[in-house]
Amino acid sequence: MSELPPVDTGPSPFTAVLDEQRHAIYAALAAKGPVHHVTAPTGVKAWLVTDYAVTKALMADPRLVKGGWKAAVYADKLPEDVARGIHTTMLNSDPPDHTRLRKLVMATFTRRRVEKLIPRIQQKTDELLTAAEGEQTVDLVSALAYPLPISVICDLLGIPEEDRTDFHAWATPTVSPGVYSFEEYQDAATSLLRYSRELIAKKRHAPQDDLLSDLIAARDDGQGLTEDELTSMIYLLVLAGHETTVSLIGNGVRALLTHPDQLALLRARPELLEPAIEELLRYDGPVQSSLPYWTVEPVEIGEVTLPAGAGVLFALMAANRDEEQFPQGDTLDITREAPTHVAFGHGIHYCVGAPLARVEARIVFRTLLDRYPDLRLAAPADTLTRTPSLIMNGLTALPVHLR
Repeated sequence: MSELPPVDTGPSPFTAVLDEQRHAIYAALAAKGPVHHVTAPTGVKAWLVTDYAVTKALMADPRLVKGGWKAAVYADKLPEDVARGIHTTMLNSDPPDHTRLRKLVMATFTRRRVEKLIPRIQQKTDELLTAAEGEQTVDLVSALAYPLPISVICDLLGIPEEDRTDFHAWATPTVSPGVYSFEEYQDAATSLLRYSRELIAKKRHAPQDDLLSDLIAARDDGQGLTEDELTSMIYLLVLAGHETTVSLIGNGVRALLTHPDQLALLRARPELLEPAIEELLRYDGPVQSSLPYWTVEPVEIGEVTLPAGAGVLFALMAANRDEEQFPQGDTLDITREAPTHVAFGHGIHYCVGAPLARVEARIVFRTLLDRYPDLRLAAPADTLTRTPSLIMNGLTALPVHLR
């Protein structure tokens, strides 16, 4: 057994911007084998897994860990209080810390709380679409896909309306490390951390009926979240809680509009909406790659041995089009019966916000289908571009004609 030597992958999937180019790069990699030596935009060398079965097995393998906040992106370059204040999250933690954090979050981020948001999500969707209807061409990303999820997650956390305009400016660099400069990343992370500390202090003084107030009060065997865990939780929920849904909506609408047979089928059979959302998540999901895991001992993948201490990334987009699991995986089929996709990850780090993302997507797609029977793209599909990112897979814009 031996380490796989670095391969010439051509254009990086992390910086690919042309629509479908990212999928083509991952497909070329997957054709060469299940694991590949790559360099991330941050300069870190890692092993990229493209195989579905290997992805699911290793994401649940105790030989792969997160390593805590010190192993997170740029933790060695950021001031320690900033690194701890944004990276002490479930996503960077291992048991038993992860178990405690997830238990506290799941006790407050309940299905009942998500379902209570449904009327507000519908109202906000209708308001945003009504406001956009006067335009001949509408960018569905800026008009709907972005403002809806950020409004929902801020409502959930209890972030005041007047404070929400800054979040997009902070979010973009922090979910694209290496694509933006380190200085831009640090400025955004520091600003978000400063705001989070101020917001927590206000909620402690005057608790309200919101998720953040409940997280501040939450206790597990008498132990609550530390200050770093609270600020990191805001950081995680705000970024992961809206960025994934932005991309899910944009990618999903684009996929349906470029597959008129599937769009027509969904209009004719509205009961297919929920399986259609799962197929859209598989076909062109909102996350292209996981954050790094680390091996604590050598791990064999076929004829390749990953050494101890190696960084491992999972190309979720590639796994979701693995031909062995998803025959004709490059084809969108909303009636597909297939294994569960990994668009929201797998194992103990499976996305806690997945139910909320699905609820928002269901309301948005249903509303668009009902209101706009002539909805269509306002630009050729092959001119649409993706946002460069190590993690996210989203469109920069989605120009459409609503009527």
